[in-house]
Amino acid sequence: MGRAGTIARRTFMVGSVAVMSGVAFGYYMYRKPGPNPLLDDLKEGEAALTPYVLINASGITLITPRADSGQGAYSVQAMMIAEELDVDMDQVSVSPGVPSPAYYNTALAAESAPFRPTDRSTMANTTRGVMDAVMKFMGMQLTGGSTTVPDGYEKLRMAGAVARETLKLAAGKRTGQDPKKMTTERAHVILPDGTRIAYTDLAVEAAQIEPVDHLALRHHSKWRIMGTPQQRLDIVAKSTGTQRYGIDFEPEGVVHATVRTNPRKGGVMNGFDATNAKAMRGVKQVLPITGGVAVVADNTWRAFAAAEAIDIDWGAAPYQPEMDAHWQALSDSFNDDHLDSRKRDDGDVDAAFEGTTEVVEAEYRAPYLAHAPLEPSNATVLVDDDRVDVWSGTQVPRFVQANLAKLTGINVDNIHVHVQMMGGSFGQRLEDDVERQATEIAMQMKGTPVKLTYRREEDMTHDHPRQIAMARGRGVVKDGKVHALDLGIAMPSVMSSQMGRQGWSVPGPDLQIVAGAWEQPLSIPNYRVSGYRAPELAPVSSWRSVGASTNGFFHDVFLDELIHAAGADPMEERLRLMWHKPSRQVLEAVAEMSDWATKPGEGRGRGVAFCTSFGVPVAEVIDVTATPDGIRIDNVWVAAEVGRVIDPVNFENLVQGGVIFALGHAINCEITYADGMAEQDNFYAFEGLRMRQAPVIEVRGLENDIHVRGMGEPMVPPAAAALSNAIFAATGQRIREMPMNRHIDFV
Repeated sequence: MGRAGTIARRTFMVGSVAVMSGVAFGYYMYRKPGPNPLLDDLKEGEAALTPYVLINASGITLITPRADSGQGAYSVQAMMIAEELDVDMDQVSVSPGVPSPAYYNTALAAESAPFRPTDRSTMANTTRGVMDAVMKFMGMQLTGGSTTVPDGYEKLRMAGAVARETLKLAAGKRTGQDPKKMTTERAHVILPDGTRIAYTDLAVEAAQIEPVDHLALRHHSKWRIMGTPQQRLDIVAKSTGTQRYGIDFEPEGVVHATVRTNPRKGGVMNGFDATNAKAMRGVKQVLPITGGVAVVADNTWRAFAAAEAIDIDWGAAPYQPEMDAHWQALSDSFNDDHLDSRKRDDGDVDAAFEGTTEVVEAEYRAPYLAHAPLEPSNATVLVDDDRVDVWSGTQVPRFVQANLAKLTGINVDNIHVHVQMMGGSFGQRLEDDVERQATEIAMQMKGTPVKLTYRREEDMTHDHPRQIAMARGRGVVKDGKVHALDLGIAMPSVMSSQMGRQGWSVPGPDLQIVAGAWEQPLSIPNYRVSGYRAPELAPVSSWRSVGASTNGFFHDVFLDELIHAAGADPMEERLRLMWHKPSRQVLEAVAEMSDWATKPGEGRGRGVAFCTSFGVPVAEVIDVTATPDGIRIDNVWVAAEVGRVIDPVNFENLVQGGVIFALGHAINCEITYADGMAEQDNFYAFEGLRMRQAPVIEVRGLENDIHVRGMGEPMVPPAAAALSNAIFAATGQRIREMPMNRHIDFV
């Protein structure tokens, strides 16, 4: 069969589809469509109807390029394609595909634009469009920011719809019948007389037909898959212990490696003595790498043991070595010299403080936090003279591809990244240290696949943690209402630290410094949020909900303090201040769910918190009991506005898991530095929420907004605030610092 019989064209484009900005087989149309990456290695008899749909005689593969770290990304992407393609989930397989600009993340534009998510002005929307064009130009294939669903909501459905209608055209061409009179069901085109033709039988013909355009996506009332409870594609494998992760990949002839690098992140290695390590059983080589040393052995455990036996002289930390200096750097940053942004400055805040002595003031702190996924960092790399293959769980496959091309000197087109399922991430796999290190080792062992696995201690102490942060609030209440709120937030720039490791500079303010605070839809008469950029300290990175993970706590606990000073009800005053209708509705929903109007009882307390982050308004109420042994968390109620719930089961699981994640870290976890080294090196020193501590969690997803959002991160920011507010209601003790177990016991 010739090439014409295997493909449609290099660009399979919808001519003038008008859904939001317009979609071209999975692309927002910015004048010119990009190439379909599936065509590069297309086999005989295969048809790549779009960059997201690959059909051959054996079946249908859906390309799901947003990485899956346990959040169900592969399944939800497949659902969106399958809905319009008219296939069921048991009829398809999924693949993350290859790194390609075709899979750039359209939804990142909303987070990158310096406008509140509630701002739908012409200027705001135009800027978002410009940012989307930038993302396309850069080929920004990245998983993060709760963008998987909003990124794919229209383009993946459209990709499925165009493929479906083109398959009908192919059936019409074959049979001479009118495609408009045909229907589709379970991967078949159904002719008017009931004859069924399988998609797999039509694929190659469809690939040679001019693509359909002027398509309308189905109304949600006609959905078969989306919006209904679904079993995730990976649930059987994960339930039976057969799911394969990156750490399970072992090609033939693989050798096993581990590394030790300077525990003072970014520090140098002055020298090492590996005499004892080289004499140990199974050790093949001890090799220098950037900032440290690698051990290669015949299995992972022997590599671990040998690495521990190496005597290494480490250099000093390139940042302040002790925690007191880190906190002092934040404290010293609250001044105009460090002012990074002031995106919120309503009314006349300074005038509101004149002539009053009743000013409410408070300071808040949030520590560094490790990502600490269960699967330790790993990557397998094979380097040959003109090709590199890397198998790894990564959220940034094109970054990996570009960086390994620079490292090896091999053309980027010959860097093949095979994305693996991840056993957790929480943002850790936005970094690519492990892929670079594995490649450094493999470059010294060409032709041999090298599997690099971190020891748990290496993984914890060499993580790029969540940023340390501090906030200072001043406020005034008047006539039983919140009259002025002035919040300053100091932290190092997450984006400058993270993107700096990619060799990129980040111009302008870092909006993560104020994320989860400045964009809240509150009508406080005098309302200011200022972000202060602290100097670089320990290197940091994106952690689940990034800046909002700290700022949701700072902002809402301080608001709660002002409401208490005003003598107002915490729920009623938040509702009074909330001008954004969908946000009011999540507060009203959580008030109803928790039966807020009733008294919780003696020794019990109920706290509410609200935070918009990643465009998602979330309200949470937490109910606690003050026992003689400490605080017990009894119940959590969560309401969130996401525009459309794609999979109710996964939605509920994401929210419940996020609340557990947030509460465990708020109560127990921190990373502290001594002599420049992280002191917490395993889970015993970084303890999550125990099963006995887990509350009953009730979830409600609202669908009132026109904008569809993701839910992987937004439930995290309000959780710590709601807990702090509940503890105050139960005990009268206000917790302004995380981890909270520094100040109060939990049972």
